[in-house]
Amino acid sequence: MVGLVESHGGRSDAGWWDRIRPHSLGWVTARDRDGVLVGFVNVAWDGGDHAFLIDTKTRGNWQRRGIGTEVVRRAAQGARAAGCEWLHVDFEPDLAPFYVDACGFRPTDAAGLIHLYSHE
Repeated sequence: MVGLVESHGGRSDAGWWDRIRPHSLGWVTARDRDGVLVGFVNVAWDGGDHAFLIDTKTRGNWQRRGIGTEVVRRAAQGARAAGCEWLHVDFEPDLAPFYVDACGFRPTDAAGLIHLYSHE
């Protein structure tokens, strides 16, 4: 996971996975023939009707091959099978073609977001 995060331009954080895992409904991974992690999405949830996509990633040299779309599709199937009614995702505007067009999310004006490090 550290290699995938760093290949995606992120910073790996020691102990990250141990903190995240208890809040996850599950996760979907994709690996190449050698077992290298090339795609990932974590499905967090509220323990009831709502699931949330977190940390959707595809290794840079594996992007634009349908891997991200497939891990999101499987995450949605898993959330539905677990009894969730809603699957949420937050994303920057430049990722709308992926989440809206490729993955089938619908945009909504009825959501809010506070960036906690810049908001007082």
